Amino acid sequence: MALPIRSLGRTGLSVSILGFGAAPLGDLYARLDEATAVSTVASALQAGITLIDTSPLYGHGLSELRVGAALRRVPGAPVAISTKVGRVMDPFKPSTSGSGYVGGTAHAARFDYSYDGTMRSLEQSLLRLGVGHIDIALIHDVDVWTHGRDAIEGRFREAMEGAYRALDDLRRAGTVRAIGVGVNEADMCERFARSGDVDAVLLAGRYSLLEQPAAESFLPLAKSKGIGVMLGGVFNSGILATGAIEGARYNYRPAPPDVAAKVSAIDSVCRRHGVRLYEAALQFSIAHPAVSTVVLGAVAPNEVHEQIEAIGKPIPPDLWTDLRKGGFIPDEIPTPG
Repeated sequence: MALPIRSLGRTGLSVSILGFGAAPLGDLYARLDEATAVSTVASALQAGITLIDTSPLYGHGLSELRVGAALRRVPGAPVAISTKVGRVMDPFKPSTSGSGYVGGTAHAARFDYSYDGTMRSLEQSLLRLGVGHIDIALIHDVDVWTHGRDAIEGRFREAMEGAYRALDDLRRAGTVRAIGVGVNEADMCERFARSGDVDAVLLAGRYSLLEQPAAESFLPLAKSKGIGVMLGGVFNSGILATGAIEGARYNYRPAPPDVAAKVSAIDSVCRRHGVRLYEAALQFSIAHPAVSTVVLGAVAPNEVHEQIEAIGKPIPPDLWTDLRKGGFIPDEIPTPG
């Protein structure tokens, strides 16, 4: 299947509707064989995926190193590289475990949303990736989930006064093509969009078949301002991929009973129509007109091909009708077709 291509807002970049999320390449939850990691990215590029999203956080630089190795394996592949700022790696301090990364480099990470810290972060990313520019640079994790309510105002000021100014200068210089934020909260996406000249956002978990808080205000704003929207976390940390099985995760934690019950009910409707919950969740997320691409992680080449197959599989329109009738999709929320 040839993946459809969409414009990423007003950035001038065109991206496949399925992007490759490189967080698992940083040894997220489990150590990943080096050759398999590089082959997975190379397979995505060869299959027509034209967006790779990574971050210094992912394995404390390991994800970027592996993406860089894959880029050298598939030279000349048409791809937009997205990475992030907000953390700087310190090679002189040992890494400590955290954020689910069980492997990765031995370099410690520290938050730094300052102007100089942002410049240092981008320089480190360019070296790890082995490239001379970044297509999309995102300010990472300026949200309540990461910093808490007591600290978020200070972090937002730091980001706007430091990281945003640095990225804006780099955009003017041509070192980065598009700038924005990568966060877990629609409200913070909207706040950055109203406070600066943002080109693109990566929003995780807040627009999915399970919940759509981003649709109320942020997605219409993004559409009106020409901001390119990349969606991550469209399975809400796993439960929309696995179903409400024992141990299913929601927002990186065990799913609470009410969430599990809702997912079970949605899954039942999907099964009646012969559709996998995974397929419905994926295709639902890309149907919103403000969304350019959905970013999914993978740890093996076959997973990439399964994702491509799932995003193109025909789904009967009656499925969406029944989900609306069941109250799982509000009337104002768009569906595929």
